Amino acid sequence: MTKSLSLAKLTFLIAILTSVGQMTQTMYVPSIASMAKELLVEPSALQAVMAFFLIPYGFSQLIYGPVSDRIGRKPIIVAGLVIYILGTLLSLFSREYSWFLIGSFIQGLGIGCGGVMCRTLPRDCFSGPDLHRVNSLISMCVIFSPLIAPLLGGYLSDTFGWRSSYLFLTIFSIGVVLAMMTNMIETLPVERRKPESVYTSYKTVLSEKRFQGYLICLVATFSGVAVFEAASGVLFGGVLHYSATAVSLLFVVPIPGYLIGASICSKIAQRFGNNAALYVGLGAIIAGALVILIPGIMGETNAPTLVSGAVLYFFGGGILYPAATTGAISPFPRHAGTAGAMLGGMQNLGAGLVALIASLLPADNQMPVGAIMLAMALLAAFGIWRSTGDADSPSDEPALA
Repeated sequence: MTKSLSLAKLTFLIAILTSVGQMTQTMYVPSIASMAKELLVEPSALQAVMAFFLIPYGFSQLIYGPVSDRIGRKPIIVAGLVIYILGTLLSLFSREYSWFLIGSFIQGLGIGCGGVMCRTLPRDCFSGPDLHRVNSLISMCVIFSPLIAPLLGGYLSDTFGWRSSYLFLTIFSIGVVLAMMTNMIETLPVERRKPESVYTSYKTVLSEKRFQGYLICLVATFSGVAVFEAASGVLFGGVLHYSATAVSLLFVVPIPGYLIGASICSKIAQRFGNNAALYVGLGAIIAGALVILIPGIMGETNAPTLVSGAVLYFFGGGILYPAATTGAISPFPRHAGTAGAMLGGMQNLGAGLVALIASLLPADNQMPVGAIMLAMALLAAFGIWRSTGDADSPSDEPALA
């Protein structure tokens, strides 16, 4: 098998695995109004669905990563997908809001395996500039799932009812677990597995100052993304009263901004350095947050500023994801599972907590959304300052041959 074919196959498998979680996170958004009516809750309460998904999605990665460093990647992927399928079935057949939230929790608990493996598998197979290119390519590939998911979810909701989205997720995830079982080759051979304690693994990773900074940057950036994703359905559907199809279209408009940002990240890094890519991404997310916040301060809520601000923010996030992920995980070829777990786990755990806080705030205009997104952008700036301030410190692990 040629290197390009290996890259293509690896990218495809990572993309479909990660898309399960990405689609779950966004597919229900256009259906919020009809879901709230059937489950007998206010539309704003359904912001909690994302929190109940993201918190276990993040927490479970902290377990999956170190365990995968010991027993391999493939068993973790299969086990996580099986758990996810059980949670999806519970959500599909739930008649009460509380049981639906439990189903979402189990979904996140299972598909956390995909969140950590999308960062871990590339490090198993690549290093240096190749790793940066692979992270950019995977970032571009997986963004198509949240691009398609709300459109598909809106169509299914209008045509067959909101539960059809969860039936689709069930069938899709069964297909993914079969693909992993039959096509994935274990990327962590026995001789490279780590017998050390989980505490020692995390201590090794978290003692690296650059890793700390990149981690803060990723957690903050994607907390802002999660807040917009959780609140946009409420604002577009509940405040502006658009239909499910219109909400799905407005929801996906910002996502190509992420795709563009991811596509140019490696080019910026190759020409000007990884730090330059980080600063460009940071400027974009700050600008995007301000575009949403300023009209909200004046009491306004309108689609043009919500969408345009989100486009800028997502564009910056698309640059920051591969740049910060590559910078954080590169020093740890022998702790890739642990490093990937910490990145993915804390990123999604933090995003879930911020989304939960946002769900408790009034949702009658866009000011709270813009304010939280700006706060997250400023926190990302602190993380970048911390990581780039020690950019020349040596790795504490030798590179793999």
